[in-house]
Amino acid sequence: MKATKTCTASQCPMMVNRRNLLRGAGALAGAAAAAEMGLLDFASSLFAAPANPAGKPVVNVVFVRPEKPLTVSWPGGNCDTSAQQALFTKTLKAAARKLDVDLRVQDKPIVKPDEINAYVAQLKKSPPDGLIIGAMCLFRWKPVQQILKNRGKVPTIIYSHLSGFTKNLQLGRDMPGVLMAATRSIEWLETGLRMLNAIWRLKHTRILTTNRTYNSTHELGTKIVACKVDWQQEIKKAKDKKTKESQAIADFYAKNAKKIVEPKQADIVEAARQYAVLRRLMADHDCQGITLQGCLITKPPCLAVSKLRDEGIVATCEGVNHGALGELLTFLLFNRPTFIQDPSPDTINNTLIGSHCTSPVKLEGLDKPYTAPYMIRDYHSRQGAAVQVLWPEGKPVTLLQFGWPKKTLMIGTGKVVGNIAQPPSGCCRTAFEITVDGCKDTRDVKGFHQLFILGDLERPFRQFAKLAGIEVSRIY
Repeated sequence: MKATKTCTASQCPMMVNRRNLLRGAGALAGAAAAAEMGLLDFASSLFAAPANPAGKPVVNVVFVRPEKPLTVSWPGGNCDTSAQQALFTKTLKAAARKLDVDLRVQDKPIVKPDEINAYVAQLKKSPPDGLIIGAMCLFRWKPVQQILKNRGKVPTIIYSHLSGFTKNLQLGRDMPGVLMAATRSIEWLETGLRMLNAIWRLKHTRILTTNRTYNSTHELGTKIVACKVDWQQEIKKAKDKKTKESQAIADFYAKNAKKIVEPKQADIVEAARQYAVLRRLMADHDCQGITLQGCLITKPPCLAVSKLRDEGIVATCEGVNHGALGELLTFLLFNRPTFIQDPSPDTINNTLIGSHCTSPVKLEGLDKPYTAPYMIRDYHSRQGAAVQVLWPEGKPVTLLQFGWPKKTLMIGTGKVVGNIAQPPSGCCRTAFEITVDGCKDTRDVKGFHQLFILGDLERPFRQFAKLAGIEVSRIY
């Protein structure tokens, strides 16, 4: 199967340009043109939602250090702190452009009492959505402490690039909404900015539910919005509407599949039309994702959900709100899709089998060339079209489940053991077996419809949770 092209900002709505999560990648010229593109490298051109009226997050950056470096200190006279600060600033500005963050950097470093007092007063007068403090001198940690104490509730990262000993780096450890980032990695500054950006984006994201009577808001601010129309009727209306786009999508899935087992070409085209309906419903409701309630129908939109995830758009089945929130956060932090699944413990091998019909294929990330191999299969009803994605054996995975509507998070890690053959087994189409690290009995794994994510992401998830005030526990 061919590798895909790297996603651009406009093609991966939740990767970079967050002002418009449903903006298409441009008009398709039909099946022939689509065949020349990488799988899933194009989004619908039919729907373009208006820019998010909330705008973009404001993140302040301030550096605490003497304007002239101290000779006897750390980093000391052998370090050009002005050049170092310029490098930190350059890295943050590049990340802000990618993430569409309003970054406000104070170039003049501060350390004197009157400078600190003036900055604290400014914070109180006009609180930003996030704050990064560059702690750049070993003997100047009290000013950092003063800023933290008076910052209000602004989520704050302290970035210390070899400028603190163990005692200094205890600062903020027990303070809610504060993350100590003591690392020599300058590239981590983009990760930190992603975290602050994610807190704001979670607060301003709307996810459509096909339950027409349900509205809910998470403690983090993410809204679940009821659909105003009967989505299944909308699916039925589109059943026989052939378009160049749906034909192109169907052709591309068929061309890149390892094998088409049960479905006919007409079934795959119908699945592609379902995708177009879901895109339109999100745009009509000014939403940036969708969770389907009552999707266990004869021909559910499983392939459509897979494609949406591979475009960076939240899409979950069976009305799983916590899955939508976890998927949203995973896109924001890692630009990576998730797999919502039904867990089934293997009590003989002490493993966990996860299965569902909506796995993405861009498992390593929307901007990565890797696409998992897949077959096109039918659904449980022996009708419709879904993808059976083969997850890479031996690779680490993260297990994740958010609480709804509370700010809680369960997390764990494991490793892919193997994919489940069908036949002889019978289950949801994508099904694979994992180990669960440190779990003596996989029947102890908590929750249901947990998310599987390729890669060991536990530490950054926990760091984000510290910054966002989320309570974290083990998933078993």
